[in-house]
Amino acid sequence: MVEQAENNVSKGSKSSWLNVLVDYGPLLVFFLVYRHYSPEGEDPVGTMLAVIRGTAAFVAASLVALIISKWRLGKISPMLWLSTTLIVGFGGLTIFLNDAFYVQIKPTVIYVLFGVALMGGWFKGKALLKWLLEAAFEGLSEEGWLKLSRNWGIFFFFLAALNETLRLSLSFGDWLTAKLWVFMPLSFLFTFTQIPMLLKHGLSAEGTKEEETALPPA
Repeated sequence: MVEQAENNVSKGSKSSWLNVLVDYGPLLVFFLVYRHYSPEGEDPVGTMLAVIRGTAAFVAASLVALIISKWRLGKISPMLWLSTTLIVGFGGLTIFLNDAFYVQIKPTVIYVLFGVALMGGWFKGKALLKWLLEAAFEGLSEEGWLKLSRNWGIFFFFLAALNETLRLSLSFGDWLTAKLWVFMPLSFLFTFTQIPMLLKHGLSAEGTKEEETALPPA
């Protein structure tokens, strides 16, 4: 029994971190490819080529992440479906129109859509986050799910405003760096701040491990 419990914890830990890899792996690929091809000094043409190559890699990596999620986790959450669809759509516009605006505005669109959905559900007494994540945090009460949906809805609006602020004030390279090294740590920090509230509403220790890796889309 003890050995089986240890195996279950090990599998849960691996799947949790696989979720993080699926969510943020494509963004890391985007960052690395852009940095590899990004020219030194002022070179608008070279910079745009780096953006296009990075975006193409981002789209490809997102599709691979979708396949990995289905293969290794046995499911694709609605949040991942929507995120990947928008990545492909806005990424395609960036490549065909040679305009970085579309790939930069994509996170804002995602965050606003999720924020509106979660807050709208909260006002109606429905915890849509549970459906979006397809998660079942063990022991969490319906009130806990409602509060979590509300808090994530507010946080998504904050991320949308932050993305727009950075997009309008930074170069493309600096914006992309911030996406990886600012948004992800902020998301982890926000996730951890929710744990005390969730524990008050019945979340178990096993459910806490799932919550720790429940992050917004890149």
